[in-house]
Amino acid sequence: MGILALIIKREFIAKVRNKSFIVMTFLSPLLIVGMSFLIGYLANMNAGEVKKIAIHDETGTFKKDFKNSKETTYTDLSALPFKAAKDTASKSYEGLIYIPKVANPKELATKVEYISDDSPSMEFIMEMEDVINHQLTQNNLKALGFDSVKIDSAQVKSDIHLSKFSGENSLKGLNEIKIGIGSAFGYLIMMFIIIYGNFVMRSVIEEKTNRIIEIIISSVKPYQLMMGKIIGNSLAGILQFAIWAIVGVVLLVGVSSFFGVQAGAASSVDPEMINAAKQELGGTIQMYLHEIWNLPIGTLITCFIIYFIGGYFLYSSLYAAIGAAVDSETDSQQFLLPIIMPLMLGVYVGFFTVMDDPHGTVATVFSMIPFTSPIVMLMRIPFGVPLWQIVLSIVLLFGTFFGVVWFASKIYRVGILMYGKKPTWKEMYKWLKY
Repeated sequence: MGILALIIKREFIAKVRNKSFIVMTFLSPLLIVGMSFLIGYLANMNAGEVKKIAIHDETGTFKKDFKNSKETTYTDLSALPFKAAKDTASKSYEGLIYIPKVANPKELATKVEYISDDSPSMEFIMEMEDVINHQLTQNNLKALGFDSVKIDSAQVKSDIHLSKFSGENSLKGLNEIKIGIGSAFGYLIMMFIIIYGNFVMRSVIEEKTNRIIEIIISSVKPYQLMMGKIIGNSLAGILQFAIWAIVGVVLLVGVSSFFGVQAGAASSVDPEMINAAKQELGGTIQMYLHEIWNLPIGTLITCFIIYFIGGYFLYSSLYAAIGAAVDSETDSQQFLLPIIMPLMLGVYVGFFTVMDDPHGTVATVFSMIPFTSPIVMLMRIPFGVPLWQIVLSIVLLFGTFFGVVWFASKIYRVGILMYGKKPTWKEMYKWLKY
């Protein structure tokens, strides 16, 4: 067996036999599912809380427009003096809507107050403003001699039908589904790079601190050692991801079966209503599933594997070089920011440009840049990307990887034997010229 294969085997076995690796491999999916249930439970608890809001309307025209809902109940305190209403609201209500009496009703557009010690949500503020705006608009229409009832009845709410040039129906929100699928794959790659890149760096720092590295490089070339660590840790990560996928599928099937039983029990209460809802939603759900299956899923999965390997190798070589240059994990912080920033940039570019214009200049350029392409290109692929762009992006990614490995190995072979001195960017540049 070759030296590189021995190093890969050593790194892989050392990682998978680690107790924390074993525990987190099987515990992480359970934690994620548990957190999901906890978040859903807390959201339902929060949804059950009803806000009590008091109203003091000196005009007498707005209080009837504030309608009670599942989230909010309104109580009219207009019969009380304002000071008494304010004192009562401060003790028994979350807030007080104060509508003063003014000479010109138009002044109410800026005179209405919401008094509360707690900051209201933007949604609640917008609801209050909608009520005030609607009533003031009705008053203005009456003052101008228009029939507001006829105007309201004449308003039309349109529902645009989407279709393709081929004649097939299209669906609303399909872009959001596409960006969600692409973002999930891109986010997985980013997390894998950060987590296992740090594992590579910590492994190098640990061996360097314990002076084991001096014995190892007496019979192994630094380049072989660095590549062995990168590949060995990547294989351990792939194994962990595979186990997570299997456990996740099992949990998903179990949860689906559980809710299926619950739905069956509920159907016995009111089967006609359940069937009506199924018939109403069934066609739409089938259309969405059909559109999802029409996405380039094969291309997406293949590119995920390719960009997964290329992106990890590219960034892990930099993590290995940093681990060789420093003596402790604390010293590495100054060098990690330039590595993480391109990954974060790729995420932000993907979310803010790919959804709006997946084939625009910004999205296309960043899907070609090797340090951001593993994330941005995966976000673009669900929208349909020409094959030549994917091939060019992959060639640039792996070409950059080989170039970065060459530079990183020059830092690595010098840095692993440097002790007691905190490196600087200038010092690392000198190592490149050795």
